[in-house]
Amino acid sequence: MASSSTQTLALQTDSSALNCFKEKLMAKIFRFYDEQSLTDVTFKVSNPTAHVPAHRLILAAASPYFENLFKGNKGNKPIIEINDIDSDIFERLITFCYTGQALITVTNVGAMLKAAIRLQLDDAITRCVEYLMAHIDEYTLHDAYMLERETRCEILKRKFIEYEIKNFMEISQSDEFLNFDVEKLQRILESDNLNITREEVAFEAIKRWFNYDVAAREKQLPLLIACLRLTQFDADFLLTHIQPLPGCELLAFKAISWISKPEARTKINMRFTEPRGVSAANCNEKTLLVVCSEETEINPKVLQYNKAEGKWQEYASIKYDHYGCRTILKDDNILFIGGNKNGAPSNIVRSWNIRSKTWQNLPAMKQARWRHCVVELDGKIYAIGGREGKINLTEDRAMSSVERYTTSDGWEFVSSLNDRRYNASAVTLNGKIYIMGGRNSGVPLKSVECYNPDSNTWTSCADMTECHWLHGVAVHKGHIYVVGCFSGNGTVERYDPQQNTWSKICSLEVGRGIIACASLDNKLWAIFFSVSGNKISVSVYNEENDRWEQKCAFPGHFVLSCYVVPVALLK
Repeated sequence: MASSSTQTLALQTDSSALNCFKEKLMAKIFRFYDEQSLTDVTFKVSNPTAHVPAHRLILAAASPYFENLFKGNKGNKPIIEINDIDSDIFERLITFCYTGQALITVTNVGAMLKAAIRLQLDDAITRCVEYLMAHIDEYTLHDAYMLERETRCEILKRKFIEYEIKNFMEISQSDEFLNFDVEKLQRILESDNLNITREEVAFEAIKRWFNYDVAAREKQLPLLIACLRLTQFDADFLLTHIQPLPGCELLAFKAISWISKPEARTKINMRFTEPRGVSAANCNEKTLLVVCSEETEINPKVLQYNKAEGKWQEYASIKYDHYGCRTILKDDNILFIGGNKNGAPSNIVRSWNIRSKTWQNLPAMKQARWRHCVVELDGKIYAIGGREGKINLTEDRAMSSVERYTTSDGWEFVSSLNDRRYNASAVTLNGKIYIMGGRNSGVPLKSVECYNPDSNTWTSCADMTECHWLHGVAVHKGHIYVVGCFSGNGTVERYDPQQNTWSKICSLEVGRGIIACASLDNKLWAIFFSVSGNKISVSVYNEENDRWEQKCAFPGHFVLSCYVVPVALLK
């Protein structure tokens, strides 16, 4: 037994000398193990049968399981049988007790984790979980969830929660998601770091989970709806989508009161009233990605904005020879839809992966179109309106047809627009599609339409104050902003969906050219041809002072589209 004087001496020993001593000691111990020297216990392990010699003192120090085993009656035997662990896995974990290292592979990580839990090797459990999460794509999500359920490993459960928060948009579409218990899903949805592009994504995920077993989950639904940032929806969405849900009437009423009566907010008891946070740690740091071309809109370049340096840099060059096509960001891909090649409209759809910079062909649209609009709503791609004629100023044939794409059903027509239009702009907001402006038979439009996917109908909204075509459009802080016009009109308008009204804000000195805009870092950005600078400029709207502040020049000519993407996607 160590005396207090020897303990004090050990504490006062120089740390570098102490570390050196420990390294030599462990090296000597491992050599004894490697040479099977001075071992005092042997394990007889099955499948296949093998004998594994070891040192009791080392194993007891490494694991409470071995400590208790050797203190018991069974531990006094020179040979101890282990029947519930494969010999290869057992030997690897015995080696871990000496070295702190083990060869973990995709094929053995499940068995390694189960055995490490059985032997109470906490460090080995942590190593297995870390390896599994780093190789989750190779292991498959289904098998990983099976392993979590079998082992009930708290470390794995915690890591899965982190993974699900970070990859929620993908996870929520998986079959495994439908079997999440309510406590697990509640913990995920409560997270301020939930990685979603908009709050509607979380709502749609809850609906999918709920519809999988309505009878069993009806009482649990309000618990999950309460985890949403309900104040980020507008009153129409709350009345249409939240209030009809069983047990959610009061939640909808509170949220509507919070939105419409700011003076009463201190009296309204709500769990979450602020939008979810943004953090670089969970891959939510965003930047701008722009598809642009030099002159003819074909063979575009992809540019990314470096926020740290305040400048643009080329990310990739793309070979795509369709004039007047439209693009949309879908997960890690940019979809190029339609366009006009050799004077004729096309129904082609191709997907360009941002990470791998490779192409993939997708099913073609039912109808060829160019100068149309494309948006994504609830995971479905919509192609709206456009031109069906050739590139000929005398043949200006606008379209009203709308078709929708899903991976399961391909392209299918839905209700047509009320007004034929091309060179319009469209966005999604609160579970609906809004399309505004454009041209019809050469005549500029100021009309606006709204599509409700639940009823498959287009309804007219309040007209814009002026006509806009090839204009920029973005959703920003619950409103729709329309920026400028191809003709050089720099008017900027803001639409309030709750009031169905348009109002003008500070205009831009826009020259003749295509305009793009986006909402990034809680600010409205616009990319446009500047009259004063005779070049493409980037400006940010200052809401407090109602003025536009110039950020930087832009090295492109035709801006085809602008997207907000995670910085991690471009690495």
